[in-house]
Amino acid sequence: MLTISCLFGGLLSALPVEAQETPKSAKRGSLIVEENKLPGATDWQLTRVRPDNKGHRTPWIEGYCSRQSVKAGESIDIMVSSDPPQPFKIEVFRMGYYGGRGARLMTTLGPFEGQTQPVPTPGKKNLHECRWEATTQLTIPDDWLSGVYLGRLTTLPSEADRPYWQSYIVFVVRDDRPANILFQCSDNTWQAYNQWPSNYSIYTHPKGVQGPWADVSFDRPYGREAQYNGVVNDPLTFGSGEFLPLEFPLAYWLEKHGYDVTYCCNSDMLTPEHGLKCKSFISVGHDEYWDIRQFRSVEKMRDAGVNLLFLSGNSICWVTPFRASSDGRENRIIFRGGPYGAKNDYALLRERLHGPFPEHGPDEGLLMGARNVEPVNGGGDWTITKPEHWIFAGTNVKAGDRIPGLIGWEYHGAPAKIPGLEIVAAGTAFQGGENPQQWTATIYPGPKDNFVFNAATIFWAQGLSSPPGHTLPWSHFSRPHGPDPRVQQITHNLLQRAIDGKQ
Repeated sequence: MLTISCLFGGLLSALPVEAQETPKSAKRGSLIVEENKLPGATDWQLTRVRPDNKGHRTPWIEGYCSRQSVKAGESIDIMVSSDPPQPFKIEVFRMGYYGGRGARLMTTLGPFEGQTQPVPTPGKKNLHECRWEATTQLTIPDDWLSGVYLGRLTTLPSEADRPYWQSYIVFVVRDDRPANILFQCSDNTWQAYNQWPSNYSIYTHPKGVQGPWADVSFDRPYGREAQYNGVVNDPLTFGSGEFLPLEFPLAYWLEKHGYDVTYCCNSDMLTPEHGLKCKSFISVGHDEYWDIRQFRSVEKMRDAGVNLLFLSGNSICWVTPFRASSDGRENRIIFRGGPYGAKNDYALLRERLHGPFPEHGPDEGLLMGARNVEPVNGGGDWTITKPEHWIFAGTNVKAGDRIPGLIGWEYHGAPAKIPGLEIVAAGTAFQGGENPQQWTATIYPGPKDNFVFNAATIFWAQGLSSPPGHTLPWSHFSRPHGPDPRVQQITHNLLQRAIDGKQ
């Protein structure tokens, strides 16, 4: 493998150039390979976006879907509001690689006559549940491959010299097929932080920001990426949750290399059936909120031999029970039900400071390998401690080499006592830019020659690619640098082992 010398000692050492040849294990994803040969869209991003005066929403055009995910052959309702009422169209894109363009236009719907739909009166526990009229119903064609789909809403002014406005809707097309990789979107967390319409989220109840006081509904638009003042200052995220900044770099990279990947939402993991058909499961980005049934599903998958890759941070932190919407659609309302962590000190502290909670989760470290810690946020370099481990094959790294800014803005530490667990990277993150906290990346063997890897950072995907429409995050005075050949090679090594059982 080619390398580039570096003069900065232990910070970067010798950087391998990403291999031009895709690993053989990736080339078996024929559905993904064939899909990404199709023409990519040259125009799928938001061009004109207008936040309201509070910055949380774009009432000129916004919408949501009736379900988080849907299978081919099933239908999904799309609800849209425009204020003032204006005609609009919806362009639906599948997100992937597509020769570097990042998306493919699947269909265009409309034009539709716009209507201003009501902002809901807050219900019990500050619930904002929209009950908008459906603008249209989309039946998913049989040839639409599993993936993350963005619908771009664009107003259609009646006069050429009037401005148009845009935002997204987002949904997942899922399937039940066996696959090498099951990619779980972290949409519970997107919704927990979603501040639509005016700073209402799990974190904004008058009783406190960390208690069980607030309910949030998937029956409302996603506003701007919720932590835009502290993490991703990008208005082009309106309507897409946290997918574009935190998860799309992984999906783009997997599809670029032809990996056999299928996609799901958090709510699709309440039972393990699909996961048991797959060779590996990936948690990505900011995956903080899990229903306990998700935990038990992934636990069963591990015990059955599925490889688990936590390419995420602050994961499995809070128990998030689902309940149905007011009209009976399942899994549309969530709240912070209680901490994971069993009887560990940090879980008892959360109970003491923010409870009482109705639910308590098991020790997430016994599944992930490393746990959430307090404080759980900060920024730092991903520092290698065990360069001889097989995950580092082909990277030419040494102990103490650092990947700048890859830790953040939340992470894992405090490794669990699991037989065979190894610490492959560890170091210090700095909360608030100065206060030190320890993080730990781990790997441990599963019961059937499988493994569980914990990258211990929300930012892992930032080291894989920088696709169109993506903005690098920044937090705690620290930032990742974007694609890094070592992160790419480590991820290839992990997936090759997961798929083939060997490097």
